Amino acid sequence: MTIYIPTPLRVYAGGQNAVEVDAPNVASALQALTASYPDLRKHLFNGDGKVRAFVNLYLNDEDVRYLPGKDASPVNAEDTLSIIPSIAGGC
Repeated sequence: MTIYIPTPLRVYAGGQNAVEVDAPNVASALQALTASYPDLRKHLFNGDGKVRAFVNLYLNDEDVRYLPGKDASPVNAEDTLSIIPSIAGGC
């Protein structure tokens, strides 16, 4: 599957905007990504190993938080996983 890396995190993924991984589900895909690029781990996961609250994941444009299997949702080679960091700010 293809994992799309947002611009602010590309520096931790060798400058790549997308990475191909082979995994059975979303959680395994993230593990494969961080195994290849360990510096990404601290930006994606908290100390308990959970995805950080400000990191949004979209499997084929569907928010992973609302999928029935959440991060255990199965994936296949044609799927895409987009990492979207939350943006805060205002006037």
